[in-house]
Amino acid sequence: MFTKNIIAELERRETPLYYYDLSLLRDTLQKAVDAAAPYGYHIHYALKANFNDRVLQYIQQAGIGADCVSGNEVLKAVEIGFSPDKIVFAGVGKSDKEINQALDAGIFAFNVESVQELSVISQLARAKSAKARVALRINPNVDAHTHHYITTGLDENKFGIKTWELNDCLATLKANQENIELIGIHFHVGSQITDLNVFKSLCTKVNEFNQWFDERGYRVKVLNVGGGLGVDYQEPDERPIVDFEAYFSIFDQFLPKFPGQEVHFELGRALVAQCGTLVSRVLYVKNGLKKNFLVLDAGMTELMRPALYQAYHKIERLSMDAPHGEAVKYDVVGPICESTDCFGKEVTLPVSHRGDLIAIRTAGAYGEVMASRYNLRNEIRYLYSDEIEE
Repeated sequence: MFTKNIIAELERRETPLYYYDLSLLRDTLQKAVDAAAPYGYHIHYALKANFNDRVLQYIQQAGIGADCVSGNEVLKAVEIGFSPDKIVFAGVGKSDKEINQALDAGIFAFNVESVQELSVISQLARAKSAKARVALRINPNVDAHTHHYITTGLDENKFGIKTWELNDCLATLKANQENIELIGIHFHVGSQITDLNVFKSLCTKVNEFNQWFDERGYRVKVLNVGGGLGVDYQEPDERPIVDFEAYFSIFDQFLPKFPGQEVHFELGRALVAQCGTLVSRVLYVKNGLKKNFLVLDAGMTELMRPALYQAYHKIERLSMDAPHGEAVKYDVVGPICESTDCFGKEVTLPVSHRGDLIAIRTAGAYGEVMASRYNLRNEIRYLYSDEIEE
């Protein structure tokens, strides 16, 4: 992935920075679109994974829709050029202002997460003499077998409508038919899911709820099954693009549709994770009796995932002219005044020195978007692959 030309350009740049491989991004998007096409599936990109303008432009140009979880994400999607009829707005805590912004934008649908929210959307739509399209986000109580911080589909999670609340939802819908149109049911069970059997279990639940609504006179148009498809953080160069064919095939096999129904997906990480790398320099090498430390100029302010989730990212040394020598185990840490500011413990790397370039891979999702100015850090810097002469 990192050619001599790329490394040479990185050597000239001030770090830390995010390097985006736009060619890989384009190839990933094309593979996803091509894999979904035979089934007529619709893909919405989850902006929360990465809302870098250049990245979003590539996604919009691929014909993919937008999945937003804040009013500002809705506005950003419209600004970039996503068609409003391909924008969905989810989120467990939508404010009145955000709902009004989305109504004014004429988005495709709100993914509603509570009975109370359904009533609020109805009231705000009525005030505008508008009709809001909604999908009910149902909590299917499916275990995603992933980190508990990014599991969203269990009864104990804050997300979604519980099954025992569905009759109240139907009553609210019936009482507000002039201002709310039910167009779908929505599900999302978690993130970084690598066991495709989880999606089989999800299909079983979606089938049950689809039948439940149909029996009550609601033939919904959209079955939105969310996203959550995981990527390979261990060996990003071996599997830079996930197996979209296998993923979509699961839903084709196990999720039958009524006539006229559509299946929608909300993919984020699977589309953008591998195209982004956080590039940093070694500031200092600290050798102790039992531990060696590489202190980088990047920290948890640039990539929060390891500190927040204890997430793994592959760490590589990029410098071309540094002596290699034997391998050494380092704790790779940042400069932030927090003990949690650590990218990896006991990471095996060639003997490293001050000034060496370090790549923290698979950082295109939930990297830049979670950056902060804590410790009054600099704004994020970028380098895009199309800026480098081959």
